[in-house]
Amino acid sequence: MTDVKKISDEFSAGGQPTPVDLKQLADQGFKSVVNLRSPDEVGALADEQQQAENVGLQYVNVPLQPTEANTNLTATVLAAVEPLPTPVFFHCGAGGRASAAALITFATQQKLSRKAVLEKAAALGINPEQPQLQQFLDHLV
Repeated sequence: MTDVKKISDEFSAGGQPTPVDLKQLADQGFKSVVNLRSPDEVGALADEQQQAENVGLQYVNVPLQPTEANTNLTATVLAAVEPLPTPVFFHCGAGGRASAAALITFATQQKLSRKAVLEKAAALGINPEQPQLQQFLDHLV
């Protein structure tokens, strides 16, 4: 896994985990994994759901495009995360989409202002120009 970012006690994000990484996440106390990759992306684990469930992690896959925002898909991610036990590890290929989605989830739950989201993004080194995050910010006051 590359560049893991801890958004909050409930949400962390990073790049594509290996089966060994999934076991380590479970050993570290993570309860759930949210995969934001399409199955056809280069480097995606074909049996990731099985690998995650084998080590006791709940698993959700909501593919988000890396270069294009989609309000419906962002809402789908928020809905999918809501019933999951925490802490949750979000991931994509390198961590950009995942960090944005984890921050959006946190910001939505905490009802953060646009300014607070931007401050949190800056503190964590999350690019505010990431498409899903930019779209989310455009709708905040």
